Amino acid sequence: MRAIELADVGRAYGERIALAGVTLDVEEGETLAVFGSNGAGKTTLLRILATLLKPHHGVARVLGKQVPREGWAVRGRLGFLGHEPLLYRDLTARENLRFHARLHDVPFARIDELLDAVGMRLRADDPVHTYSRGMLQRTAVCRAVLHEPDLLLLDEPLAGLDPGAAALVAPLISSGTRVVISHDVEHGLAEADLVLGLRGGRVALLERAGAVTPADVRALYV
Repeated sequence: MRAIELADVGRAYGERIALAGVTLDVEEGETLAVFGSNGAGKTTLLRILATLLKPHHGVARVLGKQVPREGWAVRGRLGFLGHEPLLYRDLTARENLRFHARLHDVPFARIDELLDAVGMRLRADDPVHTYSRGMLQRTAVCRAVLHEPDLLLLDEPLAGLDPGAAALVAPLISSGTRVVISHDVEHGLAEADLVLGLRGGRVALLERAGAVTPADVRALYV
């Protein structure tokens, strides 16, 4: 089954083209790694897949549903981690996760399991606004995977994490169907099944991972 189907998907902000003519398929269980310099269209693509933005042309289907028109049918099956942690800063990590657990009918025991996994148990009852950047990221990862989504949409998921914290987080986000935006070329290629490179909103590279070298990806940033 195809988890993602994009056909000539485009999006603009005023006169600026953010995406133009993106066409690709991602099969269930695969990882799509997305590379490109700042402003290449990576985040716009992820937000379209997350049903947060509407394409201005083309058709986008996620988990068999056209988005955002049928977004209501897939939002509960998505795990989204963007640049912002999407946490209530005056609540604790535990309170934030309990809020999301109620939305998805997830047992609270899952919260303690995840907090332990990312090394946040001792700070779980402190307000989020007291957290470091890395602690915010670890909590945001817990939020994204809390309901065991069918599709993970990850924008630089290891950003702000030291090597120890990254090693704790990685097992939570390293399986299943995924779209991962990364600037870590070697790590991104090692995890990918399909590689998408964007330049100026357009597809500059689209190949199975085995056919792509690190030099091919680095050329996107030149």
